[in-house]
Amino acid sequence: MTNTAHNIQPQTPNYDVIKTKQQIAWGSGDYSRVGVTLQISGEQLCEAMDLHAGQSVLDVAGGNGNASLAAARRFCKVISTDYVPTLLAHSQRRAEADGLAIEYQQADAEALPFSDNSFDNVISTFGVMFTPNQSQAASELIRVCKPGGKIGMANWTPGGFIGELFKIIGQYISPPSGVNSPSTWGTTTFLENNFGPHTAQIKSESRHFTFRYQSPQHWLDLFATYYGPLLKTFESLDESTGAKLSTDVLNLIQRFNKADDGTMVVPSEYLEIVAVK
Repeated sequence: MTNTAHNIQPQTPNYDVIKTKQQIAWGSGDYSRVGVTLQISGEQLCEAMDLHAGQSVLDVAGGNGNASLAAARRFCKVISTDYVPTLLAHSQRRAEADGLAIEYQQADAEALPFSDNSFDNVISTFGVMFTPNQSQAASELIRVCKPGGKIGMANWTPGGFIGELFKIIGQYISPPSGVNSPSTWGTTTFLENNFGPHTAQIKSESRHFTFRYQSPQHWLDLFATYYGPLLKTFESLDESTGAKLSTDVLNLIQRFNKADDGTMVVPSEYLEIVAVK
């Protein structure tokens, strides 16, 4: 008898189905309520990239526009994309309030609707890292960037606060089979494998964004209400299991919290990346 068990090939994930579920998750709640607190990371990335006025910038999975607005403040020609229209609409309202010129376009980060070698700079802060087909998304960033142009990203690391939060969520909601954690983008191994062969230079630096909230419970209440992935996780659980998740998250915050006055001051590591094509 022939043993065929070793000939079974792993099933390719259905990325379209996964992305549809992701769109629903990110469209639920109101990510902009927490996303705007990360503005400083967009400013820091634009400085690390040494953006010059007049250069073209594509923000991929731009969400509520932190990096887009930062680039526009430096008088760059910015196109901001995302596959969630409500996030783009919020970003546009922010740009209009600040008198900034940004073009908006709904787009899938894994199939960007732009020609090869189109942009001087391609950026993403805590956005493209959530694509399910990670290698395809990385290829798209490289494809639309001009030779000699720069690709800049800010991605949560596996061992940081948000990376650990992803692990906790994964204990309650199993991630799609064959799809890596978003925090894989925050590793040098991923960068070397996906960008190394196609870029002339990659610089990465460990940075920390600090979550500052009234208390750990305040953070949990806001994120459980407005942060789509956590909101949808709680919605899928019964009351007792949801209470256990709350306890696990609060314990995680306690482990990282630097404050001793009842507030929350939690540094979360991310990798700031600037690659030259």
